[in-house]
Amino acid sequence: MKKLPAIFIFLICLTACSSIPFQKTAHVPLDSVEPRALVEKFKNNSPENFRLINTIVFEYGWKKLSAIGYIEVDTRKQTFTVVCINHVGIKLFELSGDGNRIITHFMLEQFSEKGNFANAVGEDIRRVYFDLLPSSEAKIKNKKYQVKFIEPSAAGIVKYVFAGAEGYLVEKGYYEENMLSWKISYYEYQQKDGKIYPAGIILKNYKYRYTLTIKLKEILA
Repeated sequence: MKKLPAIFIFLICLTACSSIPFQKTAHVPLDSVEPRALVEKFKNNSPENFRLINTIVFEYGWKKLSAIGYIEVDTRKQTFTVVCINHVGIKLFELSGDGNRIITHFMLEQFSEKGNFANAVGEDIRRVYFDLLPSSEAKIKNKKYQVKFIEPSAAGIVKYVFAGAEGYLVEKGYYEENMLSWKISYYEYQQKDGKIYPAGIILKNYKYRYTLTIKLKEILA
């Protein structure tokens, strides 16, 4: 039996709530679109740095647990700061990180006792918000309603899927030994000041069998 990740141990303490539904991406033909143009468009429309307030729902088996999070991200520097509070406004933790390390600025004692908690949170943030563009060396697979980019990553491969009316990134998945390890789906892109933000994000971790659903509440100036 696999050891439960620290992020679940943290969220088990929070209030249960219902999952957050998002609209499915529309099936729009993309077979006549130049694949690299989709990537370039997505790159140009994506913010390099931003601050967001999100609601978070964690699901493990039949349990559904909630929290509220503030996150500040600089994709160019690959840095982030995240603060999470519970349903009554008590600060639970504050972390920051970059491509090499995670720094704990504050954490309630019961969470600091969980040794891999900060790394678990940091890894999910990196997966969701960083490295959203395939390289120029990625292999391309065109389908009628989506364009896939596939390239090596760490010990496996990562797949990017672009689809929908605007041809934005709708899925990023990581595979090892032909098995899906984790997948992130992006939904309902919103626009503010000429930049786009997914209103819904779902991360599925198949190794540890949990789902993290993020719903955008506010884009801060």
